[in-house]
Amino acid sequence: MSERNAASRALDEAASRLRGLPGPVWEGEIASALGMILKVRGLSGVLSAGDLCTVERRDMKPIQCQVVGVEQDQSLLMSFEDTEGVASGARVTFPEKRFRIRVSDGWLGRVIGPMAQPIDGKGPLPEGPFATPLKGTPPPAFARRRVGAMLDTGVRAIDAFTPICRGQRMGIFAGSGVGKSTLLSMLARSSAADVNVIGLIGERGREVQEFLQRDLGEEGLKRTIVVVATSDESPLARRQAAYLTMAVAEDQRKRGRHVFCMMDSVTRFAHALREIGLAVGEPPSARGFPPSVFGELAHLLERSGPGMDEQGDITLCATVLVDGDDHEDPIADATRGILDGHLVLSRNIATRGRFPAIDVPGSVSRLAPDCYVGENDALAAAEARRLLSVYEEKRDIISIGLYKKGSDPEADKAIAKVPGLETFCHQDRNESMRASEGMKFLKSHLDIEEAPQAGDAAQESVATEPENLPAMVSPGEQALAS
Repeated sequence: MSERNAASRALDEAASRLRGLPGPVWEGEIASALGMILKVRGLSGVLSAGDLCTVERRDMKPIQCQVVGVEQDQSLLMSFEDTEGVASGARVTFPEKRFRIRVSDGWLGRVIGPMAQPIDGKGPLPEGPFATPLKGTPPPAFARRRVGAMLDTGVRAIDAFTPICRGQRMGIFAGSGVGKSTLLSMLARSSAADVNVIGLIGERGREVQEFLQRDLGEEGLKRTIVVVATSDESPLARRQAAYLTMAVAEDQRKRGRHVFCMMDSVTRFAHALREIGLAVGEPPSARGFPPSVFGELAHLLERSGPGMDEQGDITLCATVLVDGDDHEDPIADATRGILDGHLVLSRNIATRGRFPAIDVPGSVSRLAPDCYVGENDALAAAEARRLLSVYEEKRDIISIGLYKKGSDPEADKAIAKVPGLETFCHQDRNESMRASEGMKFLKSHLDIEEAPQAGDAAQESVATEPENLPAMVSPGEQALAS
């Protein structure tokens, strides 16, 4: 069987390289250039949506463009770069070759642009044996495996209240400046995945280096592939970067690896789709988004998740920027319906200085019942959620001193326990904790007993703090132990 698999793999590799050989080159010319759209004549019946072309410019290097629409006798192109210097009659060449990537392990620790070009100054990217299409097809629903076991993220608030399974798709919903990128970097450094793939879509140029050097760090970058398209790049480049991020993750999944794919942000991907759609004449609908945006969004997100047969999994964590903290934004609403759960980052919590600023009662993991390992883990999480909700309802009267102790037993319990829960949820960006240790601390704080251990029925196992806290302990955890 192993010899047959080796022979099959060798044939696939040979076929992949044959498909990569150059074919015929077709030529046309620019008919007009209006805004972001270039119209091409002479290639009718040759070009199709998604094809890549090269357009010559006057006294400047040629630019790469992509077909974004087809009319009866003309094709509509959009450029990945500035169209300055493009004149009517400029030559357009089409090599009749689809854009594909060849990922290898040499891509780990590298930062690449939307065309899979290295942008980190570390030299060319080594090519792998297999060509992967940029816009892959989601695995068939009946061929997918179910989600796997719980993924230990190293972030206490996530592992305890919104646990993530292997192959799950989660969203981080937040306004600007409340710690989305920092939380992603914590997940990238601490998660138990084999490979991280991070897409920075539409980020400010200044923040890219901050994320790579300050948040992710050299250690986190070693097992990570980062795709970058900054906010000043064309909408086509931003869209391409999102597709490339998922294509790299799909390649790693086919190798049997568990991939943690993080995308910041899906909202800017949707904004790029809107710009492209409106430029080619699509009619706007909800808040100016053409209908095609929502279909493209679903297609991108559905490409993640568990693989087939012996393939690995893609666990997705995508940020969703909610303008003005409006969680009913069309993109936020559509994304919430596709994903398997969502983490809400609260500006009020961030203002109080608690990071990550996860709103525990407002966050949901639809697969939480499949993630919890301990018998009383779900009970402890539900009790903590309930106490946080009770405290939030009474926060105003507590803060101004109008609440009288004893008037509401539930409120009394919340007042006693919530400060410890807030300490539990607070975590430094460089801190990590195993999910089992975090849950043990949580049960102890809430006075919830551990389930009896197998083969030890005679002895009750009560959740108590370990005598010696783990080496990766924070002042907040020490406060819980006291």
